[in-house]
Amino acid sequence: MTLITGTELQSFVLLRLSDRRFAVAANQIAELVPPSRVFRFPHHTSEVEGVILRRGRIVPVCDVAEKLIGKGLKSRRFYLIAQRCYGAQTEWVALPVTGDCELINAEMTLPSDTDAPHVSGWLSHAGDVIEVLNLAALTPGPGQPVSVASPLQPLEARP
Repeated sequence: MTLITGTELQSFVLLRLSDRRFAVAANQIAELVPPSRVFRFPHHTSEVEGVILRRGRIVPVCDVAEKLIGKGLKSRRFYLIAQRCYGAQTEWVALPVTGDCELINAEMTLPSDTDAPHVSGWLSHAGDVIEVLNLAALTPGPGQPVSVASPLQPLEARP
């Protein structure tokens, strides 16, 4: 691992998923909100469990815990609303968290070639080594447009 050039402190939000902590760059965070109703609908993106409505926006909810800690979250304390970049577009995404979030200033160590794609760096804080998350690699991007050659089949409501 190599340090970012200089000794520049950056702001990060620490989030808790079960008993582990992860970090997201503070400039990617829009807000921290209490849990609200998740609207579920039929779709083919397993990473999106549904959407919440926040400030007039439809925000996809992505439970990234299964990818990070090996199991989905059963309880949620908050949703961390983060801005995720899809190429030139920016979209909000809601990340369920199980504990309090904390704002810290720290130096980030860059990832090595052997780190997972969702790791954008590492922090050392209070004796712990914490992964800085790359939301672009961790959450799903926009789907491919539906081809005109294969028309959509209407969904049938079943009990």
